[in-house]
Amino acid sequence: MKPLLTVSKAQAELQASTKARRLAMGLTQAGLATRAGVSLPTLRKFEQKGQISLESFLKLLMVLDRLEALVNALEPSEQIFSSIDDVLNSDKKPKPKRGWRT
Repeated sequence: MKPLLTVSKAQAELQASTKARRLAMGLTQAGLATRAGVSLPTLRKFEQKGQISLESFLKLLMVLDRLEALVNALEPSEQIFSSIDDVLNSDKKPKPKRGWRT
């Protein structure tokens, strides 16, 4: 069974991977903050507590060359069909059930 991913665990993972990427690129906190157009206290707060606005986070990812990977990860996966019947039936939606009692 796959463990449940909570918001706090996701924050911690994003925080850790972003910091690791910054260090791998040889950037200081001040250097990354300047390049991304984010204040240094904002970056520090993110690396310590995982708290940041979406706009600032996306700016950091852009500088760290990870923005495109994030956007691509959100794309829906392609549906694979095994027969023509699967293709024809994929567009059919079940009729909604309606209640008959009041």
